[in-house]
Amino acid sequence: MVFMAAVLFPVIAGICVSYMKMPTKTRHILYAASAAVTDLLVLIAVLKGGDVTLAVLAEGVSLRFAADGLGKFFLLAVSILYTAACVYSFEYMRTEEDEERFFAFFFISFGAMIAVAFAANMVTFYLCFEALTLTTVPLVLHEMTKEAVAAGLKYLFYSVGGALLGLFAVFFVYFYAKPSADFVMGGFLDPAKTSGHEQLLLAAAMAGIIGFGTKAGLYPMHGWLPTAHPIAPAPASALLSGIVAKAGVIAIIRLVYYSFGAEFIRGTWVQTAWMCLAMLTIFMGSMMAFREKVMKKRLAFSTISQISYILLGLSFLSETGVEGGLLHLMSHMASKGCLFLCAGVFICKLGIRNVADLKGIGKRMPVTLACFTGASLSLIGIPPMGGFLSKWVIASASISSGIRGFSFAAPAVLLVSALLTAGYLLPVVVNGFFPGRAEEGHRGDSAPAESAEPSALMLVPMTALVAAALVFGVAGQQIVHAFGF
Repeated sequence: MVFMAAVLFPVIAGICVSYMKMPTKTRHILYAASAAVTDLLVLIAVLKGGDVTLAVLAEGVSLRFAADGLGKFFLLAVSILYTAACVYSFEYMRTEEDEERFFAFFFISFGAMIAVAFAANMVTFYLCFEALTLTTVPLVLHEMTKEAVAAGLKYLFYSVGGALLGLFAVFFVYFYAKPSADFVMGGFLDPAKTSGHEQLLLAAAMAGIIGFGTKAGLYPMHGWLPTAHPIAPAPASALLSGIVAKAGVIAIIRLVYYSFGAEFIRGTWVQTAWMCLAMLTIFMGSMMAFREKVMKKRLAFSTISQISYILLGLSFLSETGVEGGLLHLMSHMASKGCLFLCAGVFICKLGIRNVADLKGIGKRMPVTLACFTGASLSLIGIPPMGGFLSKWVIASASISSGIRGFSFAAPAVLLVSALLTAGYLLPVVVNGFFPGRAEEGHRGDSAPAESAEPSALMLVPMTALVAAALVFGVAGQQIVHAFGF
């Protein structure tokens, strides 16, 4: 039952610690301890392996949890970002109201995310996926302003609508499944049942890709991201972008590779449409980010683009494409999580939200801007950061795929997107460290700049995420291979 302990402990701990009367410092210590214990339970569950069936819902349909390579890999990303965001929030949430409510839903969503990773079949996955949506909506709603409520409702409506499209695919894949419909690489469709119904199943698969892709910001279901991310507290934005949106990616992997089977979709119109949508989303997200002036909204549009890098890699339906997608999942988690936390520091300490107001910020926040720089280099794809390795592998998968028109179109889109990414991130770094004399102010060059650096509670998580992006740039392929990919 270690699986259920890993899922339920953060939920129970988050609620109990949040609503028991105690000093704030004591509460923070208990939150940190709860995150550490959750990470330990996840580690034990991963190492112990096995599976647990909670209920049999119908013939061939069960509520079942297990730990396979994909789930374990995803849990690594979940644990890293949730732990970093937890520590960071201790200082950030001092400027926000209802801190206890925030942490309660923070830990509830932590449990839901672990359940998503451990789900052993599409029915269990779908239920946990919906639970994740419902438990993360309050993080968007946190400020309870008119704008926050509107953003939370938009996130909810998009997510539920997308999940219903995904449910359409789940119905069909189970109807045409073998007696055992648990996840297996290569899928579990029964050839005898599917014969003559291939086009219907392909339509269901496409509906599932678009539906679950809603959480991942795939065009045309991307509209919730640039609305929800800017309004949520910075640590919540980091989670939404860095890991919650990736649940949509995991859903697509589970649906395509572990349910329908890559061979069933390879060479069909579904693969072509998937690749086209991914490339369109990459370019569109990058262009919108380049034009955006508000920092968190710029990062939200960037998320739309960057997550579709993962989807593009997966759409090649090859081992190399999967490897590149998983590498980018991890490198984007670390770099984009760090960028949102840096944006939170700018807001929390100086009240700065617009990119233009960040000129000269390097004198007051050198460490924070250095973290922003490292994460930006990874997102752009500069070696030896993780973003370079993942994009290299995705481009290699594209060229080696041999798909006419896409073998070279996809790398071209990746290159254009990388240039646009540099265009909307590097000016922040350059103007932050080298603003020019006109931005120096009236104090003169010799006047010391007043430090606005946050405490170690914020700096350590940001630094750790940059270090994680570097590790996945240096040893990312070895790590991915260690999980069986």
